[in-house]
Amino acid sequence: MKTVAELQAAREKASVDLALRLGGTSASKYKRNVLVCGGTGCTSSHSEDIIKAFNEEIEKHNLTDEVKVVRTGCFGLCALGPIVIVYPEGCFYSMIEKENVPEIVEEHFVNGKIVEKYLYKETVLEDGTIKKYNETDFYKKQFRVALRNCGLINPECIDEYIANDGYAALAKCLTELQPKEVTQIILDSGLRGRGGGGFPTGKKWSFIADGPQKYVVCNADEGDPGAFMDRSVLEGDPHCLIEAMTIAGYAVGANQGYVYVRAEYPIAVNRLQKAIDDARAAGMLGKNIFGTDFSFDMEIRLGAGAFVCGEETALMTSIEGNRGEPRPRPPFPAVKGLFGCPTVENNVETFANIPQIILKGAEWFSSMGTEKSKGTKVFALGGKIKHTGLVEIPMGITLREIIEEIGGGVPHGKKFKAAQTGGPSGGCIPADLMDVAVDYDNLTAMGCMMGSGGLIVMDEDNCMVDMAKFFLEFTVDESCGKCTPCRIGTKRLLEMLDKITNGEGTLEDLDKLEDLCNYIKANSLCGLGQTAPNPVLATLKFFRDEYVSHVVDKKCPAGVCKNLVTFVIDQDKCIGCGKCAKNCPVDTIVKTDYIAPGHKLASYKIESGKCVKCGACIDGCKFNAISKQ
Repeated sequence: MKTVAELQAAREKASVDLALRLGGTSASKYKRNVLVCGGTGCTSSHSEDIIKAFNEEIEKHNLTDEVKVVRTGCFGLCALGPIVIVYPEGCFYSMIEKENVPEIVEEHFVNGKIVEKYLYKETVLEDGTIKKYNETDFYKKQFRVALRNCGLINPECIDEYIANDGYAALAKCLTELQPKEVTQIILDSGLRGRGGGGFPTGKKWSFIADGPQKYVVCNADEGDPGAFMDRSVLEGDPHCLIEAMTIAGYAVGANQGYVYVRAEYPIAVNRLQKAIDDARAAGMLGKNIFGTDFSFDMEIRLGAGAFVCGEETALMTSIEGNRGEPRPRPPFPAVKGLFGCPTVENNVETFANIPQIILKGAEWFSSMGTEKSKGTKVFALGGKIKHTGLVEIPMGITLREIIEEIGGGVPHGKKFKAAQTGGPSGGCIPADLMDVAVDYDNLTAMGCMMGSGGLIVMDEDNCMVDMAKFFLEFTVDESCGKCTPCRIGTKRLLEMLDKITNGEGTLEDLDKLEDLCNYIKANSLCGLGQTAPNPVLATLKFFRDEYVSHVVDKKCPAGVCKNLVTFVIDQDKCIGCGKCAKNCPVDTIVKTDYIAPGHKLASYKIESGKCVKCGACIDGCKFNAISKQ
């Protein structure tokens, strides 16, 4: 496509394929669209087999001209995958298996009767009315900007992206706006970096120094445990990233872009590479885009999974072919970045907002969120939560709304204890702060951070000392070792936490722990080391009583730390079946002479000196006679 007019013509032609999904049923050439999730989660649950089964059954019933099967990106509600959504009804089939497909095709597509037993139960009302999936609690408070095409289009079809205003923002920039005007729009929107630090995106772009060569870099090295926001955008809407990076190139005067993505994301990498090839073939990348004098191209660089390469200078060092280690700043990448040239770097989610801001305006974006945190934020919900998955909500929503309304609450009747935001670089939000609005400044004030958007929910069975230890073990393994505070300091922190969880800690250790955390934060070279103590500091701040219990009472209140736990059989509840003794791998459970009232057999007891705390006895007892103390 050499002109904007050709892009518009392509959009009008392609829109018929997207008409059912966008509500324009009269324009569609199909009676139904069957959207099957092709994200990593659903693919691991064999959604490819489901797609194949749908195509076979549709052909078998001579419906190929009436029903179109589309592989999409992530729908968000990963706990219910594989997911199938059928338009125009908008009905949500969940946890589908290929054996269910013939019945759905026969009843729904041939006979016109939705198969209720396979529907997501929250879409079925008491009177039998079926509501659309986006009217359920999980979706109704969401507002999708970065994820707007995920679960809607075929990510491997450039025509479907174009049909939903794809590349229109790029066309607008190149034909109607000057580079400085583009940067000003992003600045006025209030968009802040979604990778963790929250630095204003427009301001970062405006800092780019003059030079004969400049670069645009996308950080897709998503390393936080439990985070999959950027991966889902790459898998579900790769052209959005290409368009945004090209816009950024135009704004700052760069002609080359690099996407640094971890090799552990094969689906994302393959779809992004196809999108780059298709965009280049369509004239959206390369020389003289839309007939202008602006040229821009991009390519992928694969990372080997080093967490430190999520730090921008380490990432650029890795792209250059060197070991991924951070560089001292200043000079900042805007002055001296990739290959020593001025470089703008943002993460995937940040870029994913750019096209919509250009098309709809800075005021539209800044109308969402809070005074200092504009727009929406994508979170990956995980841990002790009913609805694990991906959500995009306006900044300023409370943690309670995210967990109890969108996430469905903590399962099994357990109490919410804390939520970890920002992964190994973040901190925890305790239950008594659930009603604080979630934005950059509020989280920072709590000693937490937004991070890239991982949100791990913990219940009463989680030990906060053990949780801090878990994240610290991760950062110790991932430290590049370049600076002493991080290389040595985090190891000393981990040794102190090991001492505490083993029941060997003292109150003096808690003061030493806090002092060392503050030293590491103040003296580490890069963001990995500077934020590594955050989980420890946050848990010390909000759950100090658990640390005190570990070092004074030599007890783990949550019953997690093995050396501080004793397994006990309540002999009045024990019916004497002996299953626990059979399951015990070290023969530490023995029969007693005591027969509880109402029981016929003698109860058992645990000889604690031999117990290895494996938990096999608790898992096997159906009478809740065994507990941890």
